[in-house]
Amino acid sequence: MTALTKYDRLEATGLWRQTPSDQRREVVVSIGDATLVISDMNDQAITHWSLAAVERQGSSNHPAVFNPDGDPSETLELLDAESEMIDAIETLRRAVLKSRPRPGRLRSLGLVVSVGSVLAALVFWLPDALQNHTLGVVPDVTRTKIGDSLLARIERVAGKPCRKPNAAPALKTLALRTSAPDVVILRSGVRDSLSLPGGTVIVNKALVEDFEEPDVAAGYILAEMQRAADRDPLEALLDHAGLRASFTLLTTGNLPSTALDDYAEAVLTQARPAVADESLLTAFEAANIRSTPYALAVDVTGELTVGLIEADPIKPEDSRPLLRDADWLRLQAICGG
Repeated sequence: MTALTKYDRLEATGLWRQTPSDQRREVVVSIGDATLVISDMNDQAITHWSLAAVERQGSSNHPAVFNPDGDPSETLELLDAESEMIDAIETLRRAVLKSRPRPGRLRSLGLVVSVGSVLAALVFWLPDALQNHTLGVVPDVTRTKIGDSLLARIERVAGKPCRKPNAAPALKTLALRTSAPDVVILRSGVRDSLSLPGGTVIVNKALVEDFEEPDVAAGYILAEMQRAADRDPLEALLDHAGLRASFTLLTTGNLPSTALDDYAEAVLTQARPAVADESLLTAFEAANIRSTPYALAVDVTGELTVGLIEADPIKPEDSRPLLRDADWLRLQAICGG
């Protein structure tokens, strides 16, 4: 304590007694190394009081009476004539009090830190944790129900799906070759294609009407299947809908209608996420479908999709036809074109 050096030669006389039943005896008081040294008149130390544990009995009492912290029975009395020593003890006591930790403040600080940690967890950890847990426990039947609900909302804009009994086998074959649980063709609404929770893939009728071969539509379906593998469509929906929607789905098995409405409107205007060429080429190879027709449909110049063209895993002569010509013609007319 730097304040000690100021008083290291200071001495005073006082009256000390160890217990109330003892006679007071004259002593010499000096400032030691963080202690108040009480010595007899022969300069023999009787006791040492820690400066950190010295209390004064009444701040304005005269003469000044001090005692060790927690033991008022042992006292040291200093007359007013020893004002310099009294001031020194008071100064050192105040310095010690300022340096002591304040439990109340520490408790308050601890409370603030604890509350802050909880709030940080709520803001940064809870949303992801809740969403991930929800995605892990939602059963397939619920995913399909959510996908159907989204499709119903999309139909309000795009109209009913195109359906003709004679084109149904061709549409089913297209779904089987691409491993899609279900394929729905709409007249409008979607730009090209869209995957829904539960596995349904929506394609725009232009993908079957405007091209000479079914490989193009199959390529878009494969791309959607890969997007769904890269990122769960339900995850994209929950990201858009927010924490409350995840909680509602987890606790009730349903999503709020407003969340479905908002997402259906938003997803129709968003560009579809890119898919890595490597993943797409693997999917085309597994389905035994050429990637070049799809690549040229995405970019007629081939500049943006050159990787899918140059690394096409299926040669034209080795590809297995997707559909018979008659079935392809029926599928092209599924929307009445």
